[in-house]
Amino acid sequence: MSISLIIPCYNEEANIQKGVLDKIGNFTRNDDRFIEVLIVDDGSDDHSKQIIKQKYLPQFSKFKLIENNHQGKAFAIMTGIKLAKSDYVMFSDIDLATPIEETEKLIDEIKEGYSIVIGSRKSQRVGAPMLRKIMSIGFIVIRDLIIGLKGIRDTQNGFKIFEKNAALKVIDKLKVFHDKRKAVGSSVTAGFDLEFLFLALKLSYRIKEVPVTWLHVETKNVNFIRDSLETLIDIFKIKYYDLLHKY
Repeated sequence: MSISLIIPCYNEEANIQKGVLDKIGNFTRNDDRFIEVLIVDDGSDDHSKQIIKQKYLPQFSKFKLIENNHQGKAFAIMTGIKLAKSDYVMFSDIDLATPIEETEKLIDEIKEGYSIVIGSRKSQRVGAPMLRKIMSIGFIVIRDLIIGLKGIRDTQNGFKIFEKNAALKVIDKLKVFHDKRKAVGSSVTAGFDLEFLFLALKLSYRIKEVPVTWLHVETKNVNFIRDSLETLIDIFKIKYYDLLHKY
C-alpha cells in the first residue's frame, strides 16, 4: 500500500521547535508505505514556513511544503487530499497529541476493507482541562440530536486515514465546506470532520473507529468559545442541507 501523510500547519513554530517534525520524519523515513509527507501550511505568519524550508525539507526527502492562503484547517486537509499521490491518505495534527507510532492501529484496520478509519479517544481526555471535557460531552449530545452519526463517538481526533478515492468523492459532495472561506485567526471548527463523516455514511462507506493513545497538548490555535459557536453553526447548516436533500 502507499500512503500520503498530511500535516496541516498554521503558526506552529512552537510545536516545530519541540521536535514534532523530527519525530514524523524519522518515523516515515524508512517506511516504504509512506511515499510523501505533505505539510500544508495554512498561511502562517510566524516562522513556521522558514524553519520547514531551511531545516526540514533538506533533511527529509519525503517532506513537501504546500503553501495555502489562510482558509482554515479544513481546506488545508482538503488541499493535501487532492494533491496526494498515494492510494491512501492519512492526516495527523502536528502537535502529535496522538503519537505518530499509533499509525499501525489505523493501517491494520484499513487493510480489513474499511474506507475510513478514525483514531478515537472514546471518553478519555487525558490531561485535558475539565471545561474542555464538559464541552466535549455537550458537543456530542448536540451533534447526535441534530445530525446523528450512527454510533461514531469521537469525530474530532486529528488522526485519521482514508482511501483516497473515497475521500475525493466525499469532498466533491461537501456543501458547508464547498466554497473556500477566508479565515480570521486560527480556524479549527469541528464542522469539516462532521460533514465529511456524515456524507461518508450517506455514501455507504465503511467506517471504523479504533482506540488510540491521546494526551492533551495545550495550543493557542484552539479557542473553545469561538470554535464551539462555529461548530454549532456548521451543524445546523449540515442539517439544513440534508433536509433540503442537497446531499
